[in-house]
Amino acid sequence: MLTRAANPAKRATLLLLMGFVLVHVGAGEAVAQITKSKKPAETATAAKLSAKANSLPAAVVEMREGILDAVRSGRIEDLQVPIAWNELPPSFATAKVEHPIAYWKRLSADGEGREILAVLADLFEAGHAVVPSGRDVENNRLFVWPRFAEQALDTLSPEDEVQLYRLITPAEFRAMREKKKWTGWRLTIGADGTWHSFLKQD
Repeated sequence: MLTRAANPAKRATLLLLMGFVLVHVGAGEAVAQITKSKKPAETATAAKLSAKANSLPAAVVEMREGILDAVRSGRIEDLQVPIAWNELPPSFATAKVEHPIAYWKRLSADGEGREILAVLADLFEAGHAVVPSGRDVENNRLFVWPRFAEQALDTLSPEDEVQLYRLITPAEFRAMREKKKWTGWRLTIGADGTWHSFLKQD
């Protein structure tokens, strides 16, 4: 049995201990609530999108958006706008193409060039690779779509292959692995925003 003289000291110690526990429990609950309010998937997605946007120079973003404006419009003729931004026309085939709009319409199964616009959309969606190019310090990088055009095709992850099959068929993929090179569509933009090429490689 505790004496009355000892009780106040015990009570004070007990109250301190209870306060300590309550503070820590309350803090834990607050942290848990904050953690629940932030969805990990949303945070990760935002980080990826930010990294992707920051990885392209402003001039490249501008040209990319100019091309995508034509994709969004559904009119192949609208690609004349980003083409005109170049001092020299981009390369669209191994031989010189005098009239790219007419050329793309001939290539496109629908006859209106919309298949080509869909190809452009898929290329940009697949992500890019960066290739060193030239000695100019301010313009010594070439941005290549899709990234698979610069990757070893026999080392792709399952996730990569899923993305790849949005661009080509399994049969085309097997043929590329045998040749050990990319033979699909390839688009390149220089670090200064110059649209260098958009063609299907042999």
